[in-house]
Amino acid sequence: MNKLLALFILLWVASSCVERIEVTLDETYTRLVVDGYVATDTNVSSVTLTHSSDYFYNQPSPPVTGAQVTINDGSVVIPLVETKPGISGIYLADSSFMGEIGKTYTLEVQLEEAINGKTDYSASCRMMSVARLDSISFEFQPDWGKEGFWLIKIYAQEPADEINYYLLRYYRNGVLKTDSIKKYVVSDDKYFNGSYINGLTAFYIDEQRTWETLHPGDTIMVQMSGITKEYYDFIMEVQIAGFNIPFFTGPPANVQGNIDNGAIGFFSAYSNSWAKGVVK
Repeated sequence: MNKLLALFILLWVASSCVERIEVTLDETYTRLVVDGYVATDTNVSSVTLTHSSDYFYNQPSPPVTGAQVTINDGSVVIPLVETKPGISGIYLADSSFMGEIGKTYTLEVQLEEAINGKTDYSASCRMMSVARLDSISFEFQPDWGKEGFWLIKIYAQEPADEINYYLLRYYRNGVLKTDSIKKYVVSDDKYFNGSYINGLTAFYIDEQRTWETLHPGDTIMVQMSGITKEYYDFIMEVQIAGFNIPFFTGPPANVQGNIDNGAIGFFSAYSNSWAKGVVK
């Protein structure tokens, strides 16, 4: 009886100590989010505008539609057109427009409706040069991990000048596989400046992840882009913070981009080099 009484008292005390605590999480104020770029290829210059959203908001970020968006190269102003007016928030330049190495490009955005009392935003980025890819190769390492790993290696002559910064992405059978910023591969040329890049491993692909592994007959295209140090730092910070594209769907802290007036995100300009190979 004494044991039962002691157990009853213990349970009563424990239950009386439980109190419902309501935690209030303030929603961050809405900001414009910009994901834009100019490249040396046709049909790729694009700007996506969205609203930032709360940390626990589990829906796609709302698009910012009806904006006037232009890119200025110092002599010519290129207008961008929304792909689905009033719906998409994605703005494209004319397919004939191509960026040029050495030019500085300025993005100008004028919103139809103000965000935080601001309608005008801008950002600038210089287009850097890129090492020209000669070729790519593939290697399978069966002893790495559970099922093995595929390696995609690159070959290129790296120019002997100031420190360069590179972004690497790859396509499998025409589909971009590095389709989010967390999958981007970035590097500087600190350890191979001016040298021939002779089979540097750019991508490690886990054979166990069947949706992204390589198969005999696959056509692989590697895109190497010359980027600014500011964009390199931005990508590194986003990857460390663990964000995905679209940017900033409510993270606890935002990464500093190059857009003014309190907007977040980045407007980049980069030159591209390509190499293609078939998996044997």
